[in-house]
Amino acid sequence: MRSPPTSPFPLGSLALAALLACERPSAGESALPETTGLARTADAPAPAASDDALLAAWSGPYGGVPAFDRMDLATLEGATTEAIRRHLAELETIAADRAPPSFANTIVAMERSGRALDRLETFYGIWASNLSTPEFREIQERLATKFSEYESQVVQNERLFNRIKAVHDGAEIKGRSPAEQRLVKLIQDRFAREGAALDGPKKARYAEIQTRLAELHTRFGNNVLADEEGIVHFLKEAQLAGLPPSVKAAAAAEATARNRAGEFAITNTRSSIDPFLTYAEDRGLREQVWRAFYSRGDNNDAHDNKAVIAEILRLRDERVGLLGYQNYAQWRLEDRMAKTPERALELMMTVWPAAIARVKQEVRDMQAVADKEAGKAKRAKFAVAPWDYRYYADKVRLAKYDLDSDEVKHYLQLDKLREAMFMVAGELFGFDFTPLPADAKVPVFHADVKVWEVKDRRSGRVVGLWYLDPFARPGKRSGAWATSYRGHTTIDSSPLVLAANNSNFLKAAPGEAVLVSWDDAETFFHEFGHALHALASNVDYPTLNGGVRDYTEFQSQLLERWLFTDRVIDRYLVHDKTGAPMPKALVAKIERAANFNQGFATAEYLASALIDLKLHTADPEGLDPDKFERETLTALGMPDAVVMRHRTPQFGHIFAGEGYAAGYYGYMWADVLTADAAEAFVRAPGGYYDPTLAQALVSNLFAPRNAVDPAEAYRAFRGRDPEVAALLRDRGFPAPKAAKPKK
Repeated sequence: MRSPPTSPFPLGSLALAALLACERPSAGESALPETTGLARTADAPAPAASDDALLAAWSGPYGGVPAFDRMDLATLEGATTEAIRRHLAELETIAADRAPPSFANTIVAMERSGRALDRLETFYGIWASNLSTPEFREIQERLATKFSEYESQVVQNERLFNRIKAVHDGAEIKGRSPAEQRLVKLIQDRFAREGAALDGPKKARYAEIQTRLAELHTRFGNNVLADEEGIVHFLKEAQLAGLPPSVKAAAAAEATARNRAGEFAITNTRSSIDPFLTYAEDRGLREQVWRAFYSRGDNNDAHDNKAVIAEILRLRDERVGLLGYQNYAQWRLEDRMAKTPERALELMMTVWPAAIARVKQEVRDMQAVADKEAGKAKRAKFAVAPWDYRYYADKVRLAKYDLDSDEVKHYLQLDKLREAMFMVAGELFGFDFTPLPADAKVPVFHADVKVWEVKDRRSGRVVGLWYLDPFARPGKRSGAWATSYRGHTTIDSSPLVLAANNSNFLKAAPGEAVLVSWDDAETFFHEFGHALHALASNVDYPTLNGGVRDYTEFQSQLLERWLFTDRVIDRYLVHDKTGAPMPKALVAKIERAANFNQGFATAEYLASALIDLKLHTADPEGLDPDKFERETLTALGMPDAVVMRHRTPQFGHIFAGEGYAAGYYGYMWADVLTADAAEAFVRAPGGYYDPTLAQALVSNLFAPRNAVDPAEAYRAFRGRDPEVAALLRDRGFPAPKAAKPKK
């Protein structure tokens, strides 16, 4: 599964949009009474921030771009105080308006507010995700309470909520467009679901809980990052038996970057440990590397997250109890496509038995290889363990399909994959990507970051810019994610979209191509799908640029399917040394092995999603996270050879914020949509590049963002609701056969 964006907190109009639409995790709300807080912040002396790069309106080409070359961490706290002061003052002006509440003077006015805070969020997000340092993390922990207090003052502003509710309940809204009606509903529901309608004591307690949760979410994420940064395995060449040259070269470059030239560094991040676990022959080293990675946040030290998790669960449960919900998951899923925890659980348990059955077969195949090797080497046999899974899965793949993952990797060059994504974007969306010249006056925050101009090839209109930060480095969070520095809106003008993708590929040796695994190539396409979602937007209001969590992964997951289309294979999957296209025989092997290891991939993901949902429906009093994890997995029949993709103490998706809390199932919900939509493309006359279906894809599923209910949007594209059987067929699990296409 892909690592989702983790914007740190909800801010102004654009960030409030993301918050309302559940697209980004929030840092929570706070405890200060709204009237006192507003008076104090409004009356506080404002720093001279007009020239502050973190707050100033963006200047330069393309309608203004972030001044990444002027970021100064020393100004962050002061700029944050000023940005919050400005936004609260803007909202208080709206709340105090003596004119009757209307769509224009309340809803549109709110959508226009908070621009300085939106700009600040961009820089904060870079420090939090791309350029984190111990100094920043100290500031981050101090600011967690400030952001929480800010959000409480927004959501608990009674006069503001009354105006929103008046617009929502009034006659005027019935004459607005469907998108505007949805906008009002999203805003009204968000305020109500965050305690705006509670009485005084409950409202105060709600805010106290949010303040504490903000602190805990920040601490959780920083603890995991500390365990990732604090452990590096420095190895000698004699310990690298089995590793292909590309992996060795990347490890050597990493060691050199850490002033350990002549050694090889395996960092405690997924991008580094996955290839090591796949190829390293030394079983003891595999176990050592595996245990370090899967023990992040669970080492009974200063960075241990178990107590943090227990408190988060108690507070979340208490908070939704104030609103009248039975548990956190019931509250969280109410406005998702699944609607209830029971429906989400039903979907997962439909797939779980088939996944476990497949894992057992995979383990039998691997065990046979391991036993044969042990007999040949005259050493003791052992049961395949989690640190063996990738290693022996690769051997089984080679034996069953004559498919060598390292051979495939030589056809997956990072630069060529990027060109392939641009081709797909051109064919489906009509976008052309052109790299900016060095003198383009578009600053970047790191030398690795490159920027492209995006144009509509039909009209020649500039759509926006696309930033790419591709490589791993200390201080950058693991995984891959997409974000937007500026989204599409038309309420005042039509600013150009500034979209960004972030990855953690390992740099190659000088002069060598960066080679990636098949899974990483799919992830690259996946995250680019999020960027295209932003670039294709045609919504009028910032809030509608958000999305429903169990729907927003669908579009990006669907884009992964274009990686293995003929046009991509023939033009872009070329050998890094010879330039020859991928041989037809190798393509055939990949196709035959398409569902290989699906048991492992599905089970490790589902285990995480099931633990997430069960944690958020259980009674949190006295809950021990480690014990709960062990006992729940045992009850589910989790095979010993497989571990959760994200163990509870390092599960940042659900504990470093709330964006995916009780919602990690959403990837599978989106997978159902993906598999069902993919079948439509397979059956289309032009296949994956069918122009009619591509137009329907963009106009119904990408451009509207959250301006249309997801279920309605999908029905407009497909003509019906999605079918779960499509997912089972897609993964090679037993399922009803697809209906024959009509002639």
